[in-house]
Amino acid sequence: MFKKVLVANRGEIALRVIRACRELGIKTVAIHSEADAASLHVRAADEKVCVGPAEAALSYRNIPNVLSAAEITSVDAIHPGYGFLSENAHFAEVCESIGIKFIGPTSENIAMLGDKAKAREVVARRGLPVTPGSLGELKSEDDALQAAHKIGFPVIIKATAGGGGRGMRVVNKAEELGRAFQAAQAEAKATFGNEGVYLERYFLEPRHIEVQVLADHRGHVIHLGERDCSIQRRHQKLVEETPSPVVDDKLRREIGRVAVEAVKAVHYRNVGTVEFLLDKDRNFFFMEVNTRIQVEHPITEMVTGIDLIKEQIRLAAGHPLTVRQQDVTMNGHSMECRINAEDPEKFTPSPGLITKYSAPGGFGVRVDSAMESGATVVPHYDSMIAKLITHGRDRQEAMARMRRALDEFVIDGIKTTIPLHRRIFDDPDFQKGHVSTAFLEQLLAR
Repeated sequence: MFKKVLVANRGEIALRVIRACRELGIKTVAIHSEADAASLHVRAADEKVCVGPAEAALSYRNIPNVLSAAEITSVDAIHPGYGFLSENAHFAEVCESIGIKFIGPTSENIAMLGDKAKAREVVARRGLPVTPGSLGELKSEDDALQAAHKIGFPVIIKATAGGGGRGMRVVNKAEELGRAFQAAQAEAKATFGNEGVYLERYFLEPRHIEVQVLADHRGHVIHLGERDCSIQRRHQKLVEETPSPVVDDKLRREIGRVAVEAVKAVHYRNVGTVEFLLDKDRNFFFMEVNTRIQVEHPITEMVTGIDLIKEQIRLAAGHPLTVRQQDVTMNGHSMECRINAEDPEKFTPSPGLITKYSAPGGFGVRVDSAMESGATVVPHYDSMIAKLITHGRDRQEAMARMRRALDEFVIDGIKTTIPLHRRIFDDPDFQKGHVSTAFLEQLLAR
């Protein structure tokens, strides 16, 4: 097992990793920007190193500075969390080359699956269901137009190196395609440094279903069931739950089998998530693999009892899986709300000083956050400041517990999306499980 781990992230996920390491008896090093010098994750670690100014490109994404921090503190491994360098194949490769373990999949896994178009090709060759679309990166607008006519409008253009809803454009008719193609390429290049795009059929009201997988160095792979992440705004998830209200045992076994086969196709290692679209007829299609821990991993932990961060660390240290597929059980129902520092109506960022922070508690309630009274939400990073998670015997109890917890959650001094989450959980369609990726837009239009 590792003796010391550097946590190459910030906020709640950094604190989450530090806590897991402490339970495993592992020392931790927190990196931070100048803006985060007084942050909770920095105070929680055994050591700290400033890696640059507030701008992420000069600090948390600055590979030479992060590796320098790792070397001067003599760590065995680096945990990247999510975002920043977590899906950077070059960073993982450099870690491997200097003898520092990257707590995640191999650099080859990240490179292969980080290119969404290539990942689709690999999975399609395996005979698994893939969303209809282009195979491989589109070279020109003409190629995109031909592919669109072949599968039929509407279509969605996506960045091959994308994620988080960036580099995406929906196209409803041929006349819109040229401008959308150029816009998607430009955003992809600006965000990911890669202008490559591909094209898929755009389903009007699908569900977004993802499957958590774990894989060890011996080639053993298991899945931990599905998460329903259909409540989104502009492809950014806001509410997640497990199990999905529409996935029964038969479908769960089948979609789990496909997820396992997909990652086996690239000899995947460590923890990952396979994402699917589920249409109204309960047909599912592979979209992509996220080669990192997901923001919404706590709900899977709540229903399975498996600590995914500890599993990441153990797997990276070369330990085999200790859980067999037949040992995995899903107990009850869990939900998560992403609490963002945003105006809940305009969706504009709301940085500033938190004058009062009082998190909810009680049976079946969990809050993952690095915020506290007197903390400042800085404008340089993602706006998510807390994850509110509930667990119940069934979906009704998990929802009731979430509504109660949302009412208890107090964050003063800035605006947050708590009022929006209350509105979602009070909606009759949501309460019945009648949702899709179009749900939020329809709710806001009422």
